[in-house]
Amino acid sequence: TANMACCRSCFCCQCCCREGETRTPEELVRKGRTTDRLISRWRSLDYDRCINEPYVEVLEGLDNKKARKYEAVRWMMAFVIGVTVGLVGLFVDFFVRLFTKIKFSLVGDSIETCSDKGCLFLSLLELLCFNMTFVFIASVLVLIEPVAAGSGIPEIKSYLNGVKIPGIVRFRTFVCKAAGVLFSVAGGLFVGKEGPMIHSGAIVGAGLPQFQSITFKRIKLDFPYFRSDRDKRDFVSAGAAAGVAAAFGAPIGGTLFSLEEGSSFWNQGLTWKVLFCSMSATFTLNFFRSGINFNKWGSFQLPGLLNFGEFKCPDSDKSCHLWTAVDLAFFVLMGLVGGLLGALFNCLNKCLAKYRMKHIHPKARFFRVLESLLVAMVTTVVIFAASILLGECRDLSSPTTHNNTLAGSEEINSTIRQFFCSNKTYNDMATLFFNPQEAAIHQLFHQDGTFSPVTLSVFFLLYFLLACWTYGVSVPSGLFVPSLLCGAAFGRLVANILRVKLGIGIHSGTFALIGAAAFLGGVVRMTISLTVILIESTNEITYGLPIMITLMVAKWTGDFFNKGIYDIHIQLKGVPLLEWETEVEMDKLTASDIMEPNLTYVYPHTRVQSLVSILRTTVYHAFPVVTENRQNERDFMKGNILISNNIRFKKSNVVSRAGEQRRRCQSMKSYPSSELRNVCDEQNAAVEPAEEGEDLLQQMLERRHAPYPNLYPDQSPSEEWTMEERFRPLTFHGLILRSQLVNLLIRGVCYSENQSSASQPRLSYAEMTEDYPRYPDIHEVDLTLLNPLMIVDVTPYMNTSPYTVSPNTRISQVFNLFRTMGLRHLPVVNAVGEIVGIITRHNLTHEFLVAKLRQHYITI
Repeated sequence: TANMACCRSCFCCQCCCREGETRTPEELVRKGRTTDRLISRWRSLDYDRCINEPYVEVLEGLDNKKARKYEAVRWMMAFVIGVTVGLVGLFVDFFVRLFTKIKFSLVGDSIETCSDKGCLFLSLLELLCFNMTFVFIASVLVLIEPVAAGSGIPEIKSYLNGVKIPGIVRFRTFVCKAAGVLFSVAGGLFVGKEGPMIHSGAIVGAGLPQFQSITFKRIKLDFPYFRSDRDKRDFVSAGAAAGVAAAFGAPIGGTLFSLEEGSSFWNQGLTWKVLFCSMSATFTLNFFRSGINFNKWGSFQLPGLLNFGEFKCPDSDKSCHLWTAVDLAFFVLMGLVGGLLGALFNCLNKCLAKYRMKHIHPKARFFRVLESLLVAMVTTVVIFAASILLGECRDLSSPTTHNNTLAGSEEINSTIRQFFCSNKTYNDMATLFFNPQEAAIHQLFHQDGTFSPVTLSVFFLLYFLLACWTYGVSVPSGLFVPSLLCGAAFGRLVANILRVKLGIGIHSGTFALIGAAAFLGGVVRMTISLTVILIESTNEITYGLPIMITLMVAKWTGDFFNKGIYDIHIQLKGVPLLEWETEVEMDKLTASDIMEPNLTYVYPHTRVQSLVSILRTTVYHAFPVVTENRQNERDFMKGNILISNNIRFKKSNVVSRAGEQRRRCQSMKSYPSSELRNVCDEQNAAVEPAEEGEDLLQQMLERRHAPYPNLYPDQSPSEEWTMEERFRPLTFHGLILRSQLVNLLIRGVCYSENQSSASQPRLSYAEMTEDYPRYPDIHEVDLTLLNPLMIVDVTPYMNTSPYTVSPNTRISQVFNLFRTMGLRHLPVVNAVGEIVGIITRHNLTHEFLVAKLRQHYITI
């Protein structure tokens, strides 16, 4: 038949492709690929609880007193995480301010001196030395841990979606991130420290409750709580929220950020813990920063790393207003423009990221350092030249006319730069460039002295291009502050046009804030959480409506062209992120259309030799536990519709099972155990390639090919088995994880053939989870210590009640179940309890579903 011809051609192609392959299957697995498929780089996290006998024993021993103690420990850890994140923010902020103050003081004095002597080139060299040294240190730290590059928000968002990214929450990543971001910000790059603070908070949330460290192996306390991906995920959500709270002084905004942008799985109990953690971070940072900066401990005047200041009209100006209903029309237009600019920013950054992935990342890592230094050099030259050549001397306004308090005006006047200007004027371009980014935002929000439209236009253009180029280089970098500063310049430009050119009475600071919200919303596409963050940062609740309208318009406009910046980088990395829901058109597919029918399964009682062979020659992270259904043989051969699906899947799978058996035999011949080396000798004839023109399927059936040797000791494959026995349906009993199987082999959990399974040693829940999160690999097992003929009873340790779906289940139902429950594997079981396939995260990605839908249309 055509199907058999297709099978023969596919088998021949596989043989030809492997003709020159000399590596063993386990070597291919170690190198990241197998002979039948590429191993995915991204693995899923086990958010669903494994309900097995050790876990049930823990539940039975849990009373109300222990449950309250467990809950109290959770609250305590939330507080500790918040305090730690606050201290981390304090550390980063202190050294950024210290390095920046030293740099601008020395370079500023040099410029003032060289203005008369004509040695400005030496001032530029000084600035270059400072910036390139700091950026070099930050880039070297990223070489030590590449995951520390960027803001970390795309990676944390992927982690909370259920994707395991290697090294994303390790202690070494935390050190490189926290230390690297202070050097990259102090180095004058157009980056912020708020995004890395979110990543750092997530790492703190992931590491502290474990009371152990992979980097420092001696740090390992006997702490039995939170030994699962599910608990770890909740603490990562709390840590990310604490990072936002510490960055902006916005605990409620941090909680909403974790809910809106971070966590894919949420519950009501988690809300209070995350809010408590965010409040702890804000309290800690505020307490220490206020005490250090003002020497007034307990005054709580500096809630976050980024504070927008107080927006208010001067008491003397009774006609002043922050905004009116008429201004809403301008805000809508600004949101529209902000969405367009954000879409352009994301498009350019995506092109740059693709270029880096194609031309820079494949090369030696040293080229990434060179790119970072190039960006630092260009940025330094541009801001120096723009400040000296393009700045205008503007008149200073008196403190009584400022849109702020007297103390605030003194703070603003302390950050002005008078390069080449008289005593009563200031250089507007230098004031924006030769200050920390937070001070420049303060100037745009609260400085009533006018900025030239030309200066604002040039500043916006330069900041837009350089920030777009910088985001993606190999340094820890955030995007919030550059986007806010770029948008504030845009808003201030609009205010200048309306106020000076058209004579409309408006509040310049309000338009600067709305412009910042419009551009940031157009870049990141956040709505609810960003609204609350900006309200909490300004301490002005009346800004709620204009900010909300602006962000909604910016998001709708930007979404018309592309995705948010974080989603774009997630897509470029190839992370299988699951969206909130699927498209309506996908419901034309069913579970049987997208599932993986080629199953690798184990029996409830399996020999050690078979387990080792399965684990060393496959990369799957869970295996169905099945028995062969002998009671349905007659219905199976009569073509019962409930069973006929199964035979279709089995017949299409037989060729791949034959190839799999041949690879396993090859693998076992390389084992140190003589029993394992000889186990496949009698089956060599059964796995030889078919002769040309011969029906491979019929040949294998005549030779009585057995897919797995001695998997079930009481029902081993027999030479008398008929065709229907070969393709007997598989009754599904549960799922067993790879980590669990390796753990059983290492700990010698097995029994001999002349014993009963009751004599097998039992492991407790603590023993099963002792090695979390780094479970040993099968290649680390000493095979000489294993008796290949021993039998392992996996039934006490398998998940006997996993979520399952019918083959006829629509994709929307499958997707919602998989995503809301946080699943990693979803078995497809027919009406009589027989497994016909399995669904994983990769089967539900948008690209995979689109490909399957295209095949569906072709079939029709």
